[in-house]
Amino acid sequence: MPDALMPYDDVLAAFDPALGLEVHVELNTASKMFCGCPATFGGEPNAGTCPTCLGLPGAMPVVNGKAVESAIRIGLALNCDIAEWCRFARKNYFYPDMPKNFQTSQYDEPICFDGYMDVDIQNDAGETETFRVEIERAHMEEDTGKSLHVGGATGRIHGADYSLVDYNRAGIPLIEIVTRPIMGAGERAPEVAKAYVSQLRELIVALGVSEARMDQGNLRADVNLSLAPKGSGGLGTRTETKNVNSFRSVERAVRYEMQRHAVILRDGGSILQETRHWHEDTGITTSGREKSDAEDYRYFPEPDLVPVAPSREWVEELRGTLPENPTVRRARLQADWGFTDMEMRDTIGAGALGLVEETIAEGAAPQAARKWWLGELARRSNEDGVDLVDLPITPADVARIQALVDDKTVNDKLARQVFEGVLAGEGTPDEVVAGRGLAVVSDDGALGAAVDNAIAANPGVADKIRDGKHAAAGALIGVVMKEMRGQADAGRVRELILEKLA
Repeated sequence: MPDALMPYDDVLAAFDPALGLEVHVELNTASKMFCGCPATFGGEPNAGTCPTCLGLPGAMPVVNGKAVESAIRIGLALNCDIAEWCRFARKNYFYPDMPKNFQTSQYDEPICFDGYMDVDIQNDAGETETFRVEIERAHMEEDTGKSLHVGGATGRIHGADYSLVDYNRAGIPLIEIVTRPIMGAGERAPEVAKAYVSQLRELIVALGVSEARMDQGNLRADVNLSLAPKGSGGLGTRTETKNVNSFRSVERAVRYEMQRHAVILRDGGSILQETRHWHEDTGITTSGREKSDAEDYRYFPEPDLVPVAPSREWVEELRGTLPENPTVRRARLQADWGFTDMEMRDTIGAGALGLVEETIAEGAAPQAARKWWLGELARRSNEDGVDLVDLPITPADVARIQALVDDKTVNDKLARQVFEGVLAGEGTPDEVVAGRGLAVVSDDGALGAAVDNAIAANPGVADKIRDGKHAAAGALIGVVMKEMRGQADAGRVRELILEKLA
């Protein structure tokens, strides 16, 4: 039975929301966190394993130095302090996809702590406002394996016929970035959550430490939410919605949980501290398991690993490798591209800034790159319910399609069919043009014949043009374009019409 939900405006009138976001970033190291097995996506199940990542007796872990470097760079980019000395800890819990029955993580001694990220959101007047999200910690840990529940209707263990476990992912290096409670966002809480995860992904990609593909699980967000009575300044009991895998879903999950909590609290009930599952298809959360507190995991220092003590010289050396500050970068790009404040706001709001930048780097003009990502491709992402970055098309593809428009191989109308073909997996833009026969007809003989036919079929319109009413040419252009199935340059068609009726 679906949860009862309170209207969003009523929620805001009675309660103050508090958010907490935990984002797991899968690092793009060549090997796993504590062994030499390949850290690759996919592959034959359980082929990328060894005694260490399978937790076999006697196997000893060794820390991946590149992962430590990536963790420090992420922490520095998030304005964190970097620990002079930190340790790993064992987080004890039991689940089939965790072969050691504990996760090697960090507890009270994280490598990065006390940071912040300034997030840009838009107010009702269309102006940019900056909301500071405080970072409590960013710590190193390893990923678990992957369970596949076969049979049943939900893909979860309940109702499944049997389960399979793939340990290829077990031991992949992760950085978990944990915010402090985000308070004071009010009605913009869902928007702040989405903007934070979006801009954090942008930063991670700029650092080059992860692909940060949410559709492949490289970046996963857990959304903690609680409500407190309006004006109380306190924190309510939280729920944690696990593994939300798109910016859009982060925003929707926050809004849904706010509305669900509010009904329970209004009716005198209490919120169960639990994990919840997000369902992309229906836009709801369902109960997972009762949420454990830190003491339930029986943390203790990892005895098989020495502490990590990055020197201050190394930290400062890594600070010198950081990319441009995101706020400074956005201002520079806006100036370079000549975008208005509204155009830049919409580009950022759509999560398209990096995509537009990459498309321009591939040779497209700024306005053309923006047009396609915020127009045709934004429409498609909304229809498919996915983020722009998860569409099966690259910035290089978009730039190539615009190049085909620029050299008049296709026009804008035909370009939309090229996008359709690329998104459908029919090949590169050039292969789609060839396969669908979309190239514009440049033969003046064929165009001239089509123009003659249009003039003959519309003598009244032709007479107006002869009398100098050139605006009437639009009607004949439409006729010609229809006969040519859109595969003609409208400008050239107009020239031929005016030449013939001069």
